Amino acid sequence: MTAADDPAAAPAAVKPRTTFADLGLSEEVLRAVADAGYLHPTPIQEQAIPVVLMGRDVLGCAQTGTGKTASFTLPMLDIMRSGRARARMPRALILEPTRELAAQVGENFAKYAKYLRFDYALLIGGESMGDQIARLNRGVDVLIATPGRLIDLFERGGLLLSDVRMLVIDEADRMLDMGFIPDVERIVSLLPRMRQTLFFSATMPPEIRRLADSFLMNPKVITVAPPATVASTVAQHLALVREHDKREALRRLLRSEQVKNALVFCNRKRDVDILCRSLLRHGFNAGQLHGDMTQPKRTETLERFKAGEITVLVCSDVAARGIDIGGLSHVFNFDVPRHAEDYVHRIGRTGRAGLPGRAFTLATVEDDEALAAIEKLIGKPIPRIQVEGLDPVSLDVMGETPRPRSRGRGRGATAAKTRAEPKPAAAPKRTAEAPKRTAPTQREPAEHGDRVLGFGDFIPDFMRAPRRVARPTAAEAEDEAA
Repeated sequence: MTAADDPAAAPAAVKPRTTFADLGLSEEVLRAVADAGYLHPTPIQEQAIPVVLMGRDVLGCAQTGTGKTASFTLPMLDIMRSGRARARMPRALILEPTRELAAQVGENFAKYAKYLRFDYALLIGGESMGDQIARLNRGVDVLIATPGRLIDLFERGGLLLSDVRMLVIDEADRMLDMGFIPDVERIVSLLPRMRQTLFFSATMPPEIRRLADSFLMNPKVITVAPPATVASTVAQHLALVREHDKREALRRLLRSEQVKNALVFCNRKRDVDILCRSLLRHGFNAGQLHGDMTQPKRTETLERFKAGEITVLVCSDVAARGIDIGGLSHVFNFDVPRHAEDYVHRIGRTGRAGLPGRAFTLATVEDDEALAAIEKLIGKPIPRIQVEGLDPVSLDVMGETPRPRSRGRGRGATAAKTRAEPKPAAAPKRTAEAPKRTAPTQREPAEHGDRVLGFGDFIPDFMRAPRRVARPTAAEAEDEAA
């Protein structure tokens, strides 16, 4: 008997890859997907789309860059194809944490709804509210909104949510980071109880899991990767440098790497402007993006970056989850992110859709605790590299050398100075009898021996009154977080 006749020796049949046509989508949607050049769905799309079409709630957890947006936009198009929306009463609602993400979802609808009669609208800050109200008055099937602007318009009476039958909460962990969860809870309380809810997040901390349990009914849980993991297509590198060498290190890396296009992340908005001007002075084709820019300027900058007119885009975390650039070659963390989860979202801008990407992080001795949190989250150390031409920094320095803790000029510094100085000698006792005084209207400071104890024994009435702090509106909080 030959090997061909032996069933045990025969190779196992290879299961054919799933196509979008296998997921139950309509012909019109499949034509639009094919026009966009896609044939095979990603794992999150393959698992989520059939469940959404069945009408079940979904709790999806997948790392950034895995195609979560299409996993709810494609089936939503099929579900919304029957029926029409009435004025100011959208039939579906998508909540996004940032304006850029909302615009990205809108681009997906424009791409995939080309063969359908389908209307959507953006409701985001930084744009004319009058234009947005006029768009809603014509009736939209899907409303894509940020929480602050949605609540603002609802309170003005320009929006009704009683007809919403489908809700999508996207990037829920980012909502948590930006302080939008109270707004999201309020919005959900305004929606009909009988609805389909899709809940997506890149990470699943306990707070997000609690929200999911309160919003969803018997959801299908879909997890295609461990929470807070980095795509295997991203090559990570960590350069240990001195603080005054960070800009030079970035310039050397930009020159030595074959950078097609790159995002450079800073922790503070003012540092974005400073670093961008520095790169321009050294001949780099750079631009900047942060929350203090007007929405038209932010949109223009993004379009120039996507078109290749800007090679290096310096940005704050407002763009960490709001930019989807096909084939982004590099990500540079000029500052180590304050929150470990932000590291995953930042470098997740590259290495998307199976393409290779490279991520570099510049760290100083002061970043040892933040680095330890990042490496604990991703479950492995980030490979260290040496920037050519700069003085080496010993790896032993990170996390082992005690860091001097500056007390600044506040109460801590004053207290430290007081403890270091010798106590002054006690004042001599008064021999003469003190003149009698009238009874005070407020309690006198207590005395201990020959010295007054101090301020803690006498508190003026005006300091006992409770403080009243003005709370910002939801729209102001959203703009400040951006």
